[in-house]
Amino acid sequence: MTIQWFPGHMAKARRQVSENLKLVDIIFELVDARLPLSSRNPMIDEVINQKPRLLILNKYDMADETETRRWIAYFEERGHKAVAINSFEGKNLQAVNKAAQEILKEKWDRMKSKGMKPRAIRAMIVGIPNVGKSTLINRLARKNLAKTGNTPGVTKAQQWIKVGKEIELLDTPGILWPKFEDQEIGYKLALTGAIKDTITNMEDLAVYGLRFLALHYPERMEERYKIGSVAEDLVVTFDHIGKLRRVYGQGGEIDYDQVALLIVRDIRDQHLGKLTFDFVDEQVEKERLEVLIAQENEERRQKSLLMKQQKRQQQQDVE
Repeated sequence: MTIQWFPGHMAKARRQVSENLKLVDIIFELVDARLPLSSRNPMIDEVINQKPRLLILNKYDMADETETRRWIAYFEERGHKAVAINSFEGKNLQAVNKAAQEILKEKWDRMKSKGMKPRAIRAMIVGIPNVGKSTLINRLARKNLAKTGNTPGVTKAQQWIKVGKEIELLDTPGILWPKFEDQEIGYKLALTGAIKDTITNMEDLAVYGLRFLALHYPERMEERYKIGSVAEDLVVTFDHIGKLRRVYGQGGEIDYDQVALLIVRDIRDQHLGKLTFDFVDEQVEKERLEVLIAQENEERRQKSLLMKQQKRQQQQDVE
């Protein structure tokens, strides 16, 4: 599954984020708790550079709770503070302020030691489209939705939204487009609704969803569809689900388009329970293999270099 973003849009978005970095103390990087890696922009580290960052796993109410806890630990082991929230219902939002205070404690202590008066934390929310940035801004600012105008030391054109007395949010969230390293990332984003259905092949998406369930949540697929695996002949599986759920078209034939739509909606509407599509174990194994490959490549490079040196030495000895 290949999705193309307009390079001009990506460049503009990246430039906007880069320009606004100097205005804030911290970046709130918002990702989907169901796919904490696939919903990140792979260039985020390069764009944000050394700016303090808080990773916010949104929609945790829709994700596998065990896996969410593992992802938070995974990020923190790599030096990134992470919290899980549900911005739609406003759950656990207090964790954002608390974590931001912890991350910036050293900076605030330095300011106090210099006699500077503490001020509100200035933050910018960044993330890929449809991950809930605007919803989070509205939720955080629900009681104090007021623009503070030209905060001292800040460009007048920049508008800020007060969140109580502790945080000021840049009112325009930074949009960073996803970059698909492989087709599977595209399927994951589409299956969770991050990509419009109008540019998605629903049957392909349904097949990916079923195979994913068979691999990671077979007991839930068994409970919902009375099957534990996907048949080699996909028509057999679609026929089975169509008959089970009585998805018939004209003439009493199974309506495969509607079966595909039903499967995707079942996954999105949590009829198969809370699902996570990125797994810590898989990522750790991937990183381990990458390290091994890098070591092997380096060993080959060193061996090749040594052989060239020995060959040159032999030629010199002959001369």
